Amino acid sequence: MTSHVSRSSFGVSRPSETHREHDFARFAALAGRLLYSAIFVMTIVTHFSPQAATYAASQGVPMPNVLVPLSGVIATLGGLSIALGYRAKLGAWLIVLFLVPVTFWMHAFWKVADPQMAQVQLAMFMKNLALLGAALLIAYFGSGPFSLDARSKR
Repeated sequence: MTSHVSRSSFGVSRPSETHREHDFARFAALAGRLLYSAIFVMTIVTHFSPQAATYAASQGVPMPNVLVPLSGVIATLGGLSIALGYRAKLGAWLIVLFLVPVTFWMHAFWKVADPQMAQVQLAMFMKNLALLGAALLIAYFGSGPFSLDARSKR
């Protein structure tokens, strides 16, 4: 006896599902994309403040008055791309471009002498690794349903 297998919006085969389960999964993908991108879109609030450049300088970032706003532009564009589902794979690569240096430069827990602050930086480092993993998944699978990318494929 063979079971019917359908293709999902992400190109992954899975057993046939009810219409309700399929709709829920589509909305869950949209919600996940919006929630994920929110952290990057919100960088517009912090990356363009003098305090952000000052903090980056204290962490040894060269040219913080240039690199901090530039990283804010990269993160915001990547986040908006993913949120809208417009060229989301490219947006995800922008997030990767943002996260790799920020994670290793700004959250270098191994350089922090104070144990409590080292734990805070470790948590931030691990959070960024999780965000990086999600960006890589989006770079591979794309934006999914309810996106501008999906509309253009119709």
